[in-house]
Amino acid sequence: MTMPPAQSAPLLSLIIPMFNAGSDFTVCMQALLAQTLSDMEIIIVDDGSTDGSGERADAYAQQHHHVRVVHQANGGVSRARNAGLAVARGKYVSFPDADDTMDPAMYQTLVEMAERDNLDVAQCNAEWFFKASQQVKPLIPRDRLTSTGVLSGSEWLNKALQTRRYMHVVWLGIYRRELIEQLQLYFEPGLHHQDIPWTTELMLNAKRVRYTDKIFYRYHMHDASISNRKRTGQRNVEYQRHYLKIARLLEEINVRYRDKVKIYPSFHAQITHEALSVCHCIRREPEESARLAMIEDLFATQTHKRMLRNARGLRQWYQLLLWLSRIYRWRKK
Repeated sequence: MTMPPAQSAPLLSLIIPMFNAGSDFTVCMQALLAQTLSDMEIIIVDDGSTDGSGERADAYAQQHHHVRVVHQANGGVSRARNAGLAVARGKYVSFPDADDTMDPAMYQTLVEMAERDNLDVAQCNAEWFFKASQQVKPLIPRDRLTSTGVLSGSEWLNKALQTRRYMHVVWLGIYRRELIEQLQLYFEPGLHHQDIPWTTELMLNAKRVRYTDKIFYRYHMHDASISNRKRTGQRNVEYQRHYLKIARLLEEINVRYRDKVKIYPSFHAQITHEALSVCHCIRREPEESARLAMIEDLFATQTHKRMLRNARGLRQWYQLLLWLSRIYRWRKK
């Protein structure tokens, strides 16, 4: 680990998991080093890179006192984020991806929001950048959601989910580190899209949250990313098990907090929404054996009952009944 000189704790710790980030890492670091917020540290967690990214990270740490590097054997993004949290000193933390970029004013704006209103979470809008076409698309269009005042975490999550565009991603804001430590809220190793249960549980504990509709973060969409990688056969079967587990974890979170905060209908609908994504993948899977395996997984995990318990609204009920009728029919063939 490359350590900075002894200094007082910064306002913000940026934790960047990195594995073979290639040339995109340089662009990301340029955006991070251009931030107008000076009171922050950048923690790069090199997750066993083999393309020279780790050495480039060390070079940045040697040139910039607020950059530090943690090297570890490859263990996935969750372990990398946990390793960064273990050494973070900031009042707030955030988790940008190593191949994305952001506006120079992003973190100063969010920290100023958090400090002014004593926030546990400050979030902003973002945009998708499609590398192949060079087109951009806002994450949450302003006609669906504008900037808010201070809300409780559950109120904000409900408002955000109702846009049908919000995504549970940790790079969208900054989070009070003390709250994360109090909850002992860490990322589950090996679980893809662990952002979903992590941000949900954090929001149900956050007392003060604000959102700005200004677009500060640019998420780079490319085929090599985990979420966009095309999978078929057994690899697809294994990948969809992550979504089945996430649906279970979300339901467990709702049960765990139902006597502490208001559990809005949108929180239930989110469970069915995540599970329905598996149904879509079953239809698109070209290998019959893999389709049947995914169907059996859905029933073995009782996800069909979980979707029925949590469906909300006429539109979602229609989608659910349509998909379940198809799956029952495919299962009997």
